[in-house]
Amino acid sequence: MAGTTKTRGFTATVTIQNLGDPVNGWTLGFTFPNSGQRVTQGWSATFQQSGSTVTAQSLSYNGALATGASTTIGFNGSWTTANPAPTAFTLNGTTCTGGTSPTSAPPTTTPPPTTSPPTTPPPPTGTTPVAINGQLRVCGVNLCNHYGRPIQLRGMSTHGLQWFARCYHDASLDALADDWQADLLRISMYVQEQGYETNPTGFTNQVNTLVDKATARGMYALIDFHTLTPGDPMYNLERAKTFFAAVSARNASKNNVIYEITNEPNGVSWSTIRTYAKQVIPVIRGNDPDAVVIVGTRGWSSLGVSEGGNSDEVANNPVRASNIMYAFHFYAASHRDKAQRAAARIPLFVTEFGTVTYTGDGAVDTASSAAWLDLLDRLKISYANWTYSDASEGSAAFKPGTCNGGTYAGTAVLTDSGNFMRNRIRTPDNFPTS
Repeated sequence: MAGTTKTRGFTATVTIQNLGDPVNGWTLGFTFPNSGQRVTQGWSATFQQSGSTVTAQSLSYNGALATGASTTIGFNGSWTTANPAPTAFTLNGTTCTGGTSPTSAPPTTTPPPTTSPPTTPPPPTGTTPVAINGQLRVCGVNLCNHYGRPIQLRGMSTHGLQWFARCYHDASLDALADDWQADLLRISMYVQEQGYETNPTGFTNQVNTLVDKATARGMYALIDFHTLTPGDPMYNLERAKTFFAAVSARNASKNNVIYEITNEPNGVSWSTIRTYAKQVIPVIRGNDPDAVVIVGTRGWSSLGVSEGGNSDEVANNPVRASNIMYAFHFYAASHRDKAQRAAARIPLFVTEFGTVTYTGDGAVDTASSAAWLDLLDRLKISYANWTYSDASEGSAAFKPGTCNGGTYAGTAVLTDSGNFMRNRIRTPDNFPTS
């Protein structure tokens, strides 16, 4: 029997700083030390490889670098032998080694240069989404598992806990995990509208209980700080710091918790949202340095589209932190072209969407919803559908009154939207482990 060579993966980022005259377009060149290293996916540049030699060419939005200006690019790679980092780079044909002068240490890569292969996680010991994928991280524009491979999570969002707590207990969550075969529970905790601000301790405890229930079922738990009115997240800055300090400390040992720090900012600039994020994220990182954090975007998390903007404002001025994604919300017939364009530049997570109109009510738009989910599947963009509840609206998964009973599995208790989403979520996951 012929032998086989095992291929493994890594992720690298390279910061390019122009120490010379201003340039309008650049090409970075470097050579892998080992012939078994390959670029498999790149971002923020166009990558080409011939043998061990790699070139990365600027894109339209990051090609102009004034003196002292910098930009960051990155790539996923594979290797069949040990993978020390390149030690020589060229920028527009001029030899450079990065850092603060042309003769200092090479640019930082992630993971750091090493003379031995990085530790590869062992094969999965279970079949749940968390058992297979472990601690998640952001790699380029993707959400990746602990094998460094892009994945997609599919699940449901609760409605406001202050109104629908009766819907979230062992029987209903068993149905979500086992009957729907969902990967994700988004825990939607409103801050206003009789929510967190009325009883911080009580709502924090509710959230933690649902995190525990999701964990017990092998699902990921997305903690949603559900701000909507007022639209300025700075209004809730101190509440956010208090809340995220508590839940991140309590859940820091878990590998399945994702934090969504502001649901639908509106009526404010991206700069304001970014300022808020820069103050809240360190609170989480102080307790849970590895967790993925999702930042809401302008215009009710429409990437600014609903307020006349577009995703360029985020891509050109991102939150400067690791493991950051950006929320995108939609209803069935809206903004599909805008999402596809944005997904090529920034990591998106659809933390909320409806199969109906923007009011949350009406009939299911099956054709548009299917086109949306086909796009998200193809781009491996994770999503949570609004809502896993029996609210009297077309977007609810359960028929009114379901949460007063004890049956949640099967199709008889589901609305048209619930049946549509259950059918989509139940299709097999594609979680690569090598």
